[in-house]
Amino acid sequence: MAEAEEDCHSDAVRAGDEDGNERPAETDLQAQLQRFRAQWMFELAPGGGSSSLESRPWRATRGSSLRAVDTRGKQELAKEEKARELFLKAVEEEQNGALYEAIKFYRRAMQLVPDIEFKITYTRSPDGDGVGNSYIEDTDDDSKMADLLSYFQQQLTFQESVLKLCQPELESSQTHISALPMEVLMYIFRWVVSSDLDLRSLEQLSQVCRGFYICARDPEIWRLACLKVWGRSCIKLVAYTSWREMFLERPRVRFDGVYISKTTYIRQGEQSLDGFYRAWHQVEYYRYIRFFPDGHMMMLTTPEEPQSIVPRLRTRNTRTDAILLGHYRLSQDIDNQTKVFAVITKKKEEKPLDYKYRYFRRVPVQEADQNFHVGLQLCSSGHQRFNKLIWIHHSCHITYKSTGETAVTAFEIDKMYTPLLFARVRSYTAFSERPL
Repeated sequence: MAEAEEDCHSDAVRAGDEDGNERPAETDLQAQLQRFRAQWMFELAPGGGSSSLESRPWRATRGSSLRAVDTRGKQELAKEEKARELFLKAVEEEQNGALYEAIKFYRRAMQLVPDIEFKITYTRSPDGDGVGNSYIEDTDDDSKMADLLSYFQQQLTFQESVLKLCQPELESSQTHISALPMEVLMYIFRWVVSSDLDLRSLEQLSQVCRGFYICARDPEIWRLACLKVWGRSCIKLVAYTSWREMFLERPRVRFDGVYISKTTYIRQGEQSLDGFYRAWHQVEYYRYIRFFPDGHMMMLTTPEEPQSIVPRLRTRNTRTDAILLGHYRLSQDIDNQTKVFAVITKKKEEKPLDYKYRYFRRVPVQEADQNFHVGLQLCSSGHQRFNKLIWIHHSCHITYKSTGETAVTAFEIDKMYTPLLFARVRSYTAFSERPL
């Protein structure tokens, strides 16, 4: 019994010691929790977090990272501005003909910003052949001066109760062009456009002064141009606000150049005499199509390169052999695809009579007329409009004069019929013998 009482007493003492040890630990935990709550409330108070010792390193790190981001952004902007200056300098050197210097500036600009060309917006002058192009950045003034026609009309002045389109810059004893009546000026502008529809020259003439700009926007000139291209099918303005917009936006073939396609293929040759090898030949030839505003066209297939053929296609009175002459028409389907249908024939040549065999009886040769029917689809590619023709069909119609029968041979449109791409020729836009 004594031993049992001693064990119970020892257990009670041990339990009392353990309770005494747990109470100080619980008290310390409560104190730490109270301190954490107080510090948290102090940091949430306005201005309280700045004096916190624990938050200072984090705020210092965040401030340094923000300063680094701002510095990096400023460096990127400075680099892009430098690349823009170099690119515009290269454009200026290229316009002046210094191609070697232009290449150096282009290279330096692209080393700084590889896509700097797409970050600069520019507008081209009406002469879009690469010479005389003006590159300008978009500004707020461009949006304010959108309607130049109405703005220029407000700037016109009346002198002696007569409307003056322009004023002489320097005093001269000779008669200035502004003294001519409006009817005479408009007739001169119709001569500039001419029967060849040289609207590019009209746009260049409109850059002379404000009065010429107003004359070049005369609706009658653009209405006559539309009638010459589409005929009576464009009497009413349906989807366009002006005749000029119709001429620029409605699909049509272009008259200031030539549509050219190049075809290349490999042909197997004959076997050698000893049978040791067989030759292969690479064949290259070109197709040229030239359109005129009055509905006529020319087509030529030849291995000669464009440098020697294009100058010969300037007028219809060409002496080039194997040239095909014909007429065309434009057709717009329900799916808004514009197609060109043409009928062309070989240029007829009068053969001189051969009197050497006039007493001999010859076997009569059956005479026949040979025509080619061509179908093309007009489309645009790249930044240029209406500069591509895709083959749809090509067939040959042979009509025998003696019997009146017609034989039709349709050619399969395969890889030999490559699309024709437009090449503008500046010499084609010249003054014609007839006004518009």
